[in-house]
This record gives sequence, C-alpha cells and structure tokens, in this order.
Amino acid sequence: MDLRPEDFEFDLVEVLRSVVAITTNIPDDAVTANVLGTERSGNGVLIDDGIVLTIGYLITEAKNVWISLSNGTTVPGHVLGYDQETGFGLVQALGPIQEQPVELGDSDAMHVGSRVVMCGAGGVSRAVEANVVARQEFAGYWEYVLESAIFTAPAHPHWGGTAVLSGEGKLVGIGSLQVQHAEVDGQEDVDLNMVVPINLLKPILNDLLTIGQAKRPPRPWLGVYATEIEGNIVVAGIAESGPNENSGLQIGDIVLAVDDQDIDDLAGFFRKVWSLGEAGVDVPLQVHRSGQVIDITLHSADRRKLLKGPVVH
Repeated sequence: MDLRPEDFEFDLVEVLRSVVAITTNIPDDAVTANVLGTERSGNGVLIDDGIVLTIGYLITEAKNVWISLSNGTTVPGHVLGYDQETGFGLVQALGPIQEQPVELGDSDAMHVGSRVVMCGAGGVSRAVEANVVARQEFAGYWEYVLESAIFTAPAHPHWGGTAVLSGEGKLVGIGSLQVQHAEVDGQEDVDLNMVVPINLLKPILNDLLTIGQAKRPPRPWLGVYATEIEGNIVVAGIAESGPNENSGLQIGDIVLAVDDQDIDDLAGFFRKVWSLGEAGVDVPLQVHRSGQVIDITLHSADRRKLLKGPVVH
C-alpha cells in the first residue's frame, strides 16, 4: 500500500526535503576499500545548519563527498567525523542547504509496535512506513556491538543512512543494514532494517562536530572479521594492512577463548577483547584448527589511526 502523507500528524513532505542522497569516493589503498568498495552511495538527513547525519560506513576514508538535495542540486561535502563504536558519521555541506533541520527525538521511546517512517532521499516514493519489531543486541562482523538496536519491518530497500522518524516526525535513528529474521508475526524469513538509535549520538555529537571523533579511549581493534556458524565463532577474514595480517591467525579458525575466558557468542568475543584495555593491548586467543587447539597472541591497534581520516579540525 502506498504511503499517504495525510495520514501523519506532521508534515511528512516537508521533513522529506531534509533527507539527502550521499555519494562518496574512497581511495583504492584505503583499508576499507576491499570490503566496502571505493564508490558508495546512500542517504543522510540534515540535523543542523549545513550538517548532515548519515551512517558512518558511507563516509569512512572518503576522499570526495557529494550531497544531492531534494531540489535536484548537488553540493560537495566535507567529512566532519565518524564514530566506529556507534556507526554514525557527520558531513558538512560546502554549499547552501535551505531546508530545515530535522529535530532529534527520543529513541528510548521506541518499543516493539512503535510506528516509524524510514525515509530515503527522493520524497514520498522513497519512504516506507514500518513498525519496530524488536529492540535487542546486535553484533557485526567488523568488531561492532549495539546493546539495544532497533529492528523495523517491512524493510526499506535502500537502507543505508535512511532517516528513521517517529510518529511525531522526529529523528529516532539512522538506518544501517538489512537483515533477515526467522519469524515476525507468523511470517518466516522477513527482511528487517537494523537502525542505530539516535540517543547514542547525543553524548558525542559535539565531539564529532569539533574534533571529528568521540572523546573516549580507543577500543582495541584486531582487524578480524568473525561470524557465528552453528554456535561457533569463526574467523571469516582478516583485514589487509590491519594489525594481524601476518599474525598466524587463519580464515576458518574457531575462536574458543580470549585471555583464557570462554566465549559464547560474537558480542561476547568482542566485549572480552575490549575488556583487556585500550588500543595497543595484546590479545591472547585460543583457537581450534584442524583438530588442534592453538594459542595465538594477537596485536590490537587504534583503528582510527589506520584508516584514512577526515581533515583535522
């Protein structure tokens, strides 16, 4: 069924003018180029005068940024910063944007059953009315954990950086991924959007605006892509130019323990690594490989220092 603006208590058409398209170009030698590509596109939303909020992977290591507005014009953008822990990214428009910023809402008020609108650039035809179907932990293979991500259905087909609006027209999250859920309301294999809650932005927003990153100690980053397979934590890849490219860890290794502490799931794996200290700490692992249990010590690094960063403020 088509989405009807008149069914909402706020001016949906007006808010949608503040949702923009973002296109970026990333250098071939960027750390994330092989995984995320060198040309990326998605969405963003104006949250302040000339300030666009988006999902961080669209602008990570970006050399060039273009912002396409609802009036058909395109202006260049400048990466202000991004935060690997939450997944948010900020872009400063280098040309005039006349639309009004969207007010930040309260993502803690989003519960199962809450009505939302997933908004991509392009007006009403790129907006999807949805409902929150879950609030739960999410762990991503790129060493990423959210304690209470928002999951919505039906899914928006162009999810990256979508503005997620509450029933009052306030911004409650930014779309990150499309995932599959086993069952929703009796339907199997339902596509969902995973949304980063906007309340995670509020404590770090001023930091991103002023210094391009959150003022917190950097977490240890391994550059290890891991996934859960049949209850096991399996190494699925190792980042090129990462701290453990030549550590001896191999794709297919099953991670059994971190610092002699057994792990049960992907989020637990990452949290145990982070609990060992700040970036730079050594990380003792126990892995299973070809019928043998092997001890390997990995090195950690500050991911922000290895990635091509935004211009220093």
